[in-house]
Amino acid sequence: QVRLVESGGGLVQAGGSLRLSCAASGRSISTYVMGWFRQAPGKEREFVAGINRGGAITKYADSVKGRFTISRDNAKNAVSLQMNSLKPEDTAVYYCAGDSAVFIRTASNEFDSWGRGAQVTVSS
Repeated sequence: QVRLVESGGGLVQAGGSLRLSCAASGRSISTYVMGWFRQAPGKEREFVAGINRGGAITKYADSVKGRFTISRDNAKNAVSLQMNSLKPEDTAVYYCAGDSAVFIRTASNEFDSWGRGAQVTVSS
């Protein structure tokens, strides 16, 4: 497994932007599909975005499509999530995750490496 640490969360007004970063250590993320998930209070953890090993293919939840962008830098062993036009319903703890599969999967139980999460709060 790879160790993952998120940073960049915080409080922002609706319509604003935040950039989440995920620093990996212990193993190279180049052999992992990487993803971002989020969990709001009282709700299940849900897929937000995923990116394949090489970074050429991405996948997004419909709720964030066109607003969020996932990217990766395998040389720096890092993944990012740029979040624009934030809405109050984006408020959640955001988790970086790694999956040793070849294709992007969206089920949280398929991912075997997880960070501890970063709180994102969007005020109305």
